[in-house]
Amino acid sequence: MSRNTVGLILGPLLFILMLFIRPSGMEEPARFTAAATLWMAVWWITECMPIAVTALLPLIIFPICGVMNIKQAGSGYSDPVIFLFIACFMLATAIEKWNLHRRIALNIIRFVGSKPSMVILGFMLATGFLSMWLSNTATTIMMLPIGLSLSVVVTEDFSDKKFKANFTTVVLLGIAYASSIGGIATLIGTPTNILFAGAVAKNFNEDISFISWMIFAFPPTFILLISAWFYMVWAFGIRKNEKMLNPDKDAANKIDAYLKEIGPLNFEEITVAAVFGLAVLGWILRAFWLKDIIPNDSIVALIAMTILFMIPARKKSKVSEGEKNAHIDEDSYKKYPTILDWQTAVNIPWGVILLFGGGLSLAMAFEVSGLAAWIGKSLTIFEILPFFLILLMVLTLVNFLTEITSNVATVSMVLPVLVAISKSLEIHPYYLMIGATCAASCAFMLPVATAPNAIVYGTEKIKIGQMIKSGFWLNIISIIIYTLFIYYTLPLIWDLGK
Repeated sequence: MSRNTVGLILGPLLFILMLFIRPSGMEEPARFTAAATLWMAVWWITECMPIAVTALLPLIIFPICGVMNIKQAGSGYSDPVIFLFIACFMLATAIEKWNLHRRIALNIIRFVGSKPSMVILGFMLATGFLSMWLSNTATTIMMLPIGLSLSVVVTEDFSDKKFKANFTTVVLLGIAYASSIGGIATLIGTPTNILFAGAVAKNFNEDISFISWMIFAFPPTFILLISAWFYMVWAFGIRKNEKMLNPDKDAANKIDAYLKEIGPLNFEEITVAAVFGLAVLGWILRAFWLKDIIPNDSIVALIAMTILFMIPARKKSKVSEGEKNAHIDEDSYKKYPTILDWQTAVNIPWGVILLFGGGLSLAMAFEVSGLAAWIGKSLTIFEILPFFLILLMVLTLVNFLTEITSNVATVSMVLPVLVAISKSLEIHPYYLMIGATCAASCAFMLPVATAPNAIVYGTEKIKIGQMIKSGFWLNIISIIIYTLFIYYTLPLIWDLGK
């Protein structure tokens, strides 16, 4: 049988078997929740069903089994954090619609210089910055053709074929890795961060603001990005051999040609940049002064999104790939001549949003059913382990687990468990929850681990062994960096006790 068939059968089968198992002290609602979790975990891991469809199972199982009524089960799908992500997705589509992201990326690359190692750094910085605001998949797709083109320009007069191949490999891996790393830095950069914020809101009725997350996450993320760049240019011999290149041949002219092709900065790009900048300013002001007036970051994002729907555009945008797929013709822009229109905005990944809702509903069921409390009591054996070792174990487990599973699905499954473990060990839940959230975005070894890895591997210019070797060491580096930052700096930034 195929993997899909096995998963399709095994999921509901484990659900049924779990109903006949009666662990000591586990009440019936908790058993139903555990059984549903097993079912969802199998379907998420095997991907025998669309991930978003699996995320809808709580709406079926929990009301039927009496764990929660339909209103309670559905509340996760309408959580304020969901609307934060919807609005930010739409802001990102406006950036892509007017090609602002490409201009930003090219200017960053031009700024760092045209030596091979610096070109790689430029690509990684540009990709990482864009991934803070856009999806890692969209960022990778946008940067990939630029990277392939510049790889030829930079090495065209270099006779060493191995250096040429290595340079291209590092550029492509750098784009993929930076796409995954950059998203960790902001609350909206990757779905797992949003899941964490939603779980905190559901379990503790607390607000993780855009700025509070960035204050913690940006430093280790930037360090990991620079560490990834340094490791790869050293491991693939880029720094050692670049002095042999002809200094008169560089990528500067190619970058200028790309920028010339885009044309001068136009009204639409300026408007999108200004509105997005105002949204960031709004998040900052809300974090420090306007909490009573603006109770949630979602409101700031929704205001910014609405403004873009209101402002008329002065010219027609280029039809993006997503719009072509949606069969949007040029007449649409005559009917909706605004900076952001619904035909463009509707192309956001609604399946991912449903996945958030399913994760939040599952987290609520853990608490309501008593399963979280039961897990906490059952794991008192971990009390004998040092806290630092527990944190390291969680990051390592999640990091390597997401090499073969969806990072969003993994975080959806483990966050409720980590809340229970934290309560049992009498440590603040944020430590383990944030550790798992960050680790889930650091799967660098396998093409199947994340979309950016798969996209660059699909160019057939990277050997699987190269990705595994470099990805393994970057996994280890990321585990060390985030473990140390969470252990030593998190209590200082957020005033947490152990």
